[in-house]
Order: sequence, then structure tokens, then C-alpha cells
Amino acid sequence: MTRFIAKTVALAALAGVLTACNPVLRTHGYVPTVDAKPQEVNPDTDTKATVLARLGNPSVKSTFDEDIKDDTWFYMNAVRQRYAYLRPKVEDRSITAITFNEDGQVTKVAEYGIEDGRYVDYVNRKTPTRGRELSVLEQIFGTIGRLPTEQIGGQQDIPGGGGGPGGR
Repeated sequence: MTRFIAKTVALAALAGVLTACNPVLRTHGYVPTVDAKPQEVNPDTDTKATVLARLGNPSVKSTFDEDIKDDTWFYMNAVRQRYAYLRPKVEDRSITAITFNEDGQVTKVAEYGIEDGRYVDYVNRKTPTRGRELSVLEQIFGTIGRLPTEQIGGQQDIPGGGGGPGGR
């Protein structure tokens, strides 16, 4: 009988642990609606005004420079999957780039997915600073004996220092 109870408790604990590992999905960025998808923009008929009215503001605009003839708007969307304490993993990513000419007419619509992305390897090196690092004790006791005692007491005629000009 005790074996049956032990097996039942172990099975219940295992079931509890396994159900706690369900992923949490989160959507980031532009979320398209059924009637407003960035992929459905038509280069022949749409302009900046119609795209803005249908899709709203883009996630990112290409440049702040007014002299460039082409302007590109990016509508980005990403779905991340996260298990309990693990680092989130990107499940799906879609980027729609809509390019406009200088008259505001759509000239090109391009779609990019997660397979088009590239991994960027960051360098974790640190730039060394000049001098040497002080220990905690050196920081606390390092100034003992270094301060001139005559400036503390106000005995010298130092402008802005103890006592000011004339020592008064």
C-alpha cells in the first residue's frame, strides 16, 4: 500500500513539473489586423497617406535626412517563446519594408523573415582605464596623511580656501 502511495505522489509531482514548463508566447512590435497587413500594400496605387491611414505609424523610419530621395518605412513583428527561467527564443519574425519615392508613392514592398536575419557576435572586451585600481582599504585609508593640515585650519592666505585673503 505504501508503494502505491509513493508511486502516486511521484507521478503527481512529475505531472506538476511537466505542466509548469509550458512556454509563454509574447508578440512584440507591429501586430497586423485581418484587414490591415503590411504585405498587402500595392506599389501601383498606395501612397504615404494611404499606408499611414491603413497601417498606422511604422515601427522604424529609414532616415532623418531630408535630402535622400527614397524613404523606407519598416513594420516589424516578432514572437518570442520563453520557458520558466530560460532565455527567450525568437520563434517568428517578420519585417516588411515599404519604400517610397520623393513624391510619396510606394515603389517597393519587401518582406524579410527570421531566415533572412544574421547573428551579430558582440565583443565583450573592456577598454582599460589609465592608472591602477584601488582596493577598498586603499580607498578608505588612502587620503590619510595626504591633506595639508595648514589648509584645513585656515592659517594660510589662499583665495577661496580656509579664511580667505587676509586670514579672517
